[in-house]
Amino acid sequence: MTDPRFERSVVYICIHSDDGAMGLIINKPIEALGFRDLMQKLEIPVSSNRAGGLVLFGGPCDTSTGFVLHSGEYKSTEATLSMGKVGLTATRDILCEIAAGSGPRRWLFALGYAGWGPQQLEAELASNGWVHCEADESLLFDIEHSSKWRAALGKLGIDLSGFSAEAGRA
Repeated sequence: MTDPRFERSVVYICIHSDDGAMGLIINKPIEALGFRDLMQKLEIPVSSNRAGGLVLFGGPCDTSTGFVLHSGEYKSTEATLSMGKVGLTATRDILCEIAAGSGPRRWLFALGYAGWGPQQLEAELASNGWVHCEADESLLFDIEHSSKWRAALGKLGIDLSGFSAEAGRA
């Protein structure tokens, strides 16, 4: 991928239909912004028992909007998109619950999203712009962000240790 915003990105596709696709980059923390810092800016009190968390760069579209990708047991009365074992919620209420120490058992918070128009993602896949694998909760929530790209490739049987950045002829 030649766009540096997507280089070595792991994108969880949340919505895919005839109208296009929407996903969140799940492995690129915003270095200068933590979850506690963001909650303070939003004037949402954070419980003293709430561990800090990272804020992820979810993608280049609508970077002022936050999205919580979370474990599927969490159900909200509004705006939760359920994808089986994973849900997506984009309300202030879920942030308040997480900050208070409740809410979903597992979660990632991202600012912005990656979006594709009708048939755009399919065209990029067909031209080998992306490789894809099945997502699972471990890849989403257990693996360190810096290791997710290699882990996703590993799910496809790709081991990068056998590749070289050098080119040549035999």
